[in-house]
Amino acid sequence: MSPFDIERPRARVRVVPGGRRWDLELTYERDEEGREDAVEFLTAAVRRVREGGGDRAHLWISRPEEADDSMAAAAGLGPERDLWEVRRPLPVGEAWELQTRPFVVGQDEAAWLDVNNRAFAWHAEQSGWTLDDVRGREAEPWFDPEGFLLHEQDGRLAGFCWTKVHVDHDPPLGEIYVIAVDPDFGGRGLGRALVLAGLDHLAGRGLTVGMLYVDADNTPATRLYDDLGFVLDHVDRAYAADVDPGTES
Repeated sequence: MSPFDIERPRARVRVVPGGRRWDLELTYERDEEGREDAVEFLTAAVRRVREGGGDRAHLWISRPEEADDSMAAAAGLGPERDLWEVRRPLPVGEAWELQTRPFVVGQDEAAWLDVNNRAFAWHAEQSGWTLDDVRGREAEPWFDPEGFLLHEQDGRLAGFCWTKVHVDHDPPLGEIYVIAVDPDFGGRGLGRALVLAGLDHLAGRGLTVGMLYVDADNTPATRLYDDLGFVLDHVDRAYAADVDPGTES
């Protein structure tokens, strides 16, 4: 099934069918009328997920207000996860020592998938990547293998820091897009060094602001980023509804 829209001038919901999880993409005016339309459309969208055989409806709202929590709740969607966007000035100026090399397209995909999927086995969105997922990112205009840094030990991929540049921001933002350490190499201080390697790469490209997203409840990561001088820019919130195809709303 292809994505489809439910819309009026002040609100629009795009429903993106998936397997078990269907994504709802909401655009709306943040006023009373816009939120009223959004409640109506989100409720209809959740019903369409049920009718289409999905198990879960999922929605992101950037910079949510209390009224947005109420709006989502009225449509049967509860808060699931807070994602922090944190930023810091570049360059960092902290010394680090770690041998890295750029990702090689056509060579490193399998090793990267193995490490990523094991490192993020707990994560709802970052786990379970496939070769098609990687190929899709490689085809994006922002993809730069020089900014996809790999660290190897004992002939194995031990960790990586994949960066991304947002040229549509003013000033442009340098993002640590995905970063992880193979669980077999945990406890060696690689995470901090990989972050610094990625930030220094971005600074070397002339970027003056570094950013990344981190789950609010990922305490070890938030402590690391706080110690590295990142500060909270804003919160994005995920909302979800478990959908039982056998019941009606």
